[in-house]
Amino acid sequence: MTQNSQSHKQSNPHGQVHIQDAAPAHPHGAIDTSAANKKGLSSGSVSLFGSIIIGISVVAPAYSLSGALGPVGAVAGEHMPAIFLIGFIPMLLVAIGYRELNAAMPDAGTTFTWTTKAFGPWVGWIGGWALLAATILVLSNLAGIAVDFFYLALSQVFSNPDLATLSSNNLINIGTFLAFMAFGCYITYRGLDATQKIQTVFIIFQLVVLAIFAIVALYKAITGEGFANLSPTFEWFNPFGVESFSAFSSGISLVFFIYWGWDAVLTMNEETEGEHTTSGQAAVGTILTVVLLYLLISVGTLAFAGTSSEGLGLGNPDNQENIFAALSGPVLGALGIMMSFAVLISALASLQSTAVSPARTLLAMGYYKALGPKFANISPKFQSPSYATLASCLIATLFYVLMRFISTSVLWDTISALSLMVCLYYGITAFACVWYFRKVSFSSGIKEFLNKFLFPMLGGIMLLVFFARTSYDSMDPGYGSGSEIGGVGLVFCLSVAILILGLCVMTYQRCVRPAFFKGKIPMEVEHMIE
Repeated sequence: MTQNSQSHKQSNPHGQVHIQDAAPAHPHGAIDTSAANKKGLSSGSVSLFGSIIIGISVVAPAYSLSGALGPVGAVAGEHMPAIFLIGFIPMLLVAIGYRELNAAMPDAGTTFTWTTKAFGPWVGWIGGWALLAATILVLSNLAGIAVDFFYLALSQVFSNPDLATLSSNNLINIGTFLAFMAFGCYITYRGLDATQKIQTVFIIFQLVVLAIFAIVALYKAITGEGFANLSPTFEWFNPFGVESFSAFSSGISLVFFIYWGWDAVLTMNEETEGEHTTSGQAAVGTILTVVLLYLLISVGTLAFAGTSSEGLGLGNPDNQENIFAALSGPVLGALGIMMSFAVLISALASLQSTAVSPARTLLAMGYYKALGPKFANISPKFQSPSYATLASCLIATLFYVLMRFISTSVLWDTISALSLMVCLYYGITAFACVWYFRKVSFSSGIKEFLNKFLFPMLGGIMLLVFFARTSYDSMDPGYGSGSEIGGVGLVFCLSVAILILGLCVMTYQRCVRPAFFKGKIPMEVEHMIE
């Protein structure tokens, strides 16, 4: 197919898709669709800074670190910063692949659209399903965490420990959860302009509190006012110093998920000021910002607390669930309550911004007729996915409420299982980049070879290894909550169940919407490689 014969689609208010003449070619080889309405999203509404803010919000550093610092410190010891550093590498390599794909064909469907272009509709659909499973179910986890920290913060403000126990009451918990979920859904429904304004305030507060915590912790350690008072050394950043490969693997598995979420900025690529470049730059910028913050926090926390299994040490089991609850007071004194608010705000901010990703993936799947046409509906007032946003939040809500009454251990094991879904769709996307650009990677210079082939290939292989290792580990009944089915760990069983459910839904969609699966619905942006 030549460029003159390429075409793209434009949706009308009824969700139908029509074929029309192609838009002018973009200088970098992709078709310039900036002038087209495309899916009806609000183009040019998000800046590079706004994209990075939303990306950091989805990653939710305060919330992520609160539960990861203790376990990582326990398994990696004084080499905890090295684990944070190594865990960041596959994320950066995959992000480079995402950036290249976005430059060639910016589309809100990201993984779904790109893997469909590279490997066909079946692989593309499963890639989209893995993304949806991870993001939609994480929404329920974020709202649940927000509930816990909301009542913890209230107990600290009013010096009443009993208030913290209110979150264990199912009716109060679910009522508060519904309020938080409604808030997140409402802001997301109003579009990215409202999203980035709210997120800017949330993220700046969160980052300032985290930075102050790390700096004060480091200062107290250096001046001998901390618990362990360790002196930072370059050996802390040496991954070969970890005592065993098992400990190294466990540490990587713990930090991998806390980097997750940066790809949400790519789902906004049709709404950024420069759709071919801004989102890709924002993805890399988000990861670099997060890793620097994580390294600062890990060094400060390690220097202050050490890895002892007693007292304030990171290895103390009593501190594992929420290290900030244990250390915020000793580090910040009376200002320690700010850390509880930072984690609460982190969860709330991530709840609201995480909904951006599944809504736009569902929008793309509806637009390309891989799902029902209702998912392609756009709010005329806010130019945001309307039906898809509501569907994402509703599914997350129903899941949380159901699991809250059935078993909270199943709820948290499901969240643990999502790390496999993250590996799956990140890995598929990385390999999609390698395959899609295979004809130009070796003939366009060293830069093209590195960015379009080697880096995403290495990132994809790392994720494949992690996927295999975590799948094996999760078969152990002791993995996660310790629950099992027939002697097999519940986390593994839930992962398999999520994939089987995806295959069943895909088979049904194949029966009722065969055009997409037969390749009769061309993707919106064509970038043919000669």
